[in-house]
Parts: sequence; C-alpha cells; structure tokens
Amino acid sequence: IQNAAARVLTKTRQRAHITPVLISLMGVDGHVSQGPWFASVLTLKTSAPLRAEPKKKKKVDPRREQMVRERLKKKLKKLERVPPELIPIEDFTTPAKYMDETRVRGAPQLPFEESERRALLLKEWSRYKQTQHRAEMEAVGLAVEAQREALEELRLESEELYQAALRPDPLLFPFNHQGPSYTPPKAQYEAPEGKYNNITKVYTQ
Repeated sequence: IQNAAARVLTKTRQRAHITPVLISLMGVDGHVSQGPWFASVLTLKTSAPLRAEPKKKKKVDPRREQMVRERLKKKLKKLERVPPELIPIEDFTTPAKYMDETRVRGAPQLPFEESERRALLLKEWSRYKQTQHRAEMEAVGLAVEAQREALEELRLESEELYQAALRPDPLLFPFNHQGPSYTPPKAQYEAPEGKYNNITKVYTQ
C-alpha cells in the first residue's frame, strides 16, 4: 500500500524502482520528511464551514402524542369492522347531467356575408357534381351501345360465338368462399374448458 501511494503521489512509472522514491519522501531513519506531499502533524486543520443552522428539536407533549396514537387506534378498529368494498374496474354509468335531453347546442350565428358565401359555394359544388354525373352517365351509355352493336354483329357471324360472349366469366372477379360445414350436433357433448390463467385484477378499499 505504501509503495502504491508513493507511486501515485510522485507519478512514478510502474516499472521504475520505488526505493529512491521512498528515500526522497522519508528520511534515512524512517521518519516522514517535510516535503510538499506531507504536512506536519502540528499544523492547524480546519473543517468546512457550516452553511445552515442546525435544526432545533421541537418539544413534544407526551400527553398530546398519546392522544394522537389513541385516535389512530380507534380509526384502525373502525376500518377493521367494515368489510372491504370492491372497486369496479370499469364504470359504465353515465352521469345524469349528460342524459338531459334539454341540453341542445345552438348553431353559431354567422354574418350575412359569410352565409351568402357558403350558399354560393354550395351551389357551385352542386353544379360541378351534376356535370360530372352527366358525363359519367353519357360515357356508360356509349359503352353499352357499342357493346350491343358488337354483339349484334357477332350474332350475324356466328350464333355459337354470340352465346359464348353472353356467358359470364368466372375469372373476371376471382372469389373463393368456403362456408361452414353443416354437421348434426353430438348428443350429450360437453365442450372442455381448457387451461387458462385468470388475470382479473381485484381491488379492495
């Protein structure tokens, strides 16, 4: 320990000899020399100044403390007599003030300019959607008419191809569906409950 402390104080390497370092720190007779690393035993030592006043102990009346303890004991006895009441995990009871049907939120009063702007905007939107609907209906009508003319021309060419064209294509919208199997129930059959872990939390008051 002494060698390690001397190495740390003098910042000596680990491979260097420690004997000269000890001789420089200590005298030949083994007493500690007065160096920059060791102070004399007779030097004055001061402790850190106190930054706060020590707390003063309050005088407690033993009678008052005894009365507080008795009150706590009475309260504990009352709590032991009352059975514990379970606190519900989720409360779905709607407060009565929210079930009042007379509570109606009134519409905000808009200025005349804002109401006129909204009415004109709604009319413009209606005209746009009507034009869009007419264009879609016209496109659908043209497609149906072209399909009818193509089928008539195909029927003049070949009746077999015409019937094949009218047949629905099942691969156009692929859809696979497997319904439930209708099997008769087994008489006197009890389904097993299986293993489960009950993680329901229980609250006590």
